Amino acid sequence: MQKRILGSNLEVSAIGLGCMSMSSGYGPPADRSEMIRLVHAAHGHGVTHFDTAEAYGPFANEELLGEALRPIRERVVVATKFGFDIDPATGARTGGANSRPEHIRQVAEASLMRLRTDHIDLFYQHRVDPAVPIEDVAGTVKELIAAGKVKHFGLSEAGVGTIRRAHAVQPVTAVQSEYSLFWRGPEKELLPVLEELGIGFVPFSPLGAGFLTGTIDQNTQFHPTDFRNLVPRFSPEARKANMALVALVQAVAARKGATPAQLALAWLLAQKPWVAPIPGTTKLHRLEENLGAVNVELTAADLQEIDAASSALQLEGARLPEVALQMTGL
Repeated sequence: MQKRILGSNLEVSAIGLGCMSMSSGYGPPADRSEMIRLVHAAHGHGVTHFDTAEAYGPFANEELLGEALRPIRERVVVATKFGFDIDPATGARTGGANSRPEHIRQVAEASLMRLRTDHIDLFYQHRVDPAVPIEDVAGTVKELIAAGKVKHFGLSEAGVGTIRRAHAVQPVTAVQSEYSLFWRGPEKELLPVLEELGIGFVPFSPLGAGFLTGTIDQNTQFHPTDFRNLVPRFSPEARKANMALVALVQAVAARKGATPAQLALAWLLAQKPWVAPIPGTTKLHRLEENLGAVNVELTAADLQEIDAASSALQLEGARLPEVALQMTGL
């Protein structure tokens, strides 16, 4: 497995593993023992970057990852997140964003316990809290870094102004936001600023929440608890219109001897050497397929063709529900 550097010195596998879907988001939680085996298989294939959050479950995903990674803890990078009001007793969301300094410290301690570790490698603010100056957030994480409880600071779905202000207080190692051929919003402002500041980029939903794999069409029925039921871009009408993008990915993938998922991930890896996507899965064969993307070589001509053809498409539907979009800086 190839390695990449986020920020100045955080080394991660070129492709990581987003763990959210093991516990929430895409339907009922997967079998715990099977997911532990999947995490071990990922590490066996060279994955060293595992992404979770207290909100996934809530809490269950951190607990799962803590158990799975305990035997190999010193050989992996664990990323988790703070920033929401969640009742620690019930796991119920009790409010919106919460990045008050005392809350960040409380979340850090609770995450350390669930992850069965003495440090968090990469601690993200999950969403920007408009009620708390980002300088206070960065300063609190800086204190946690000084105490040895956190190694690196990250931001998720933050705008460029917020990133600059945070970076001035505590260097930001990585920014995590949605990015794929299905959503290219970060290209206009975010990627240039990250390159300027030397910050790594961790795209989530690098396969467009499964759409770019070619296994979803307008007739696909999602589980009632699957978040895609709420996403405008995943309405049946939007999916039907957006199949043109899938056809493009499939055509280029076939020519390169790759699967659509591998092509989509290879395209991301080719954008910048400091981009390290975290596709999620609960299936071993999909994990192995995704990791095969590192062996797909895209030429400059390939990239130009994909860019020209995809840019000509008019994709339909917002990438998130309106209430969720309001919590992002993108």
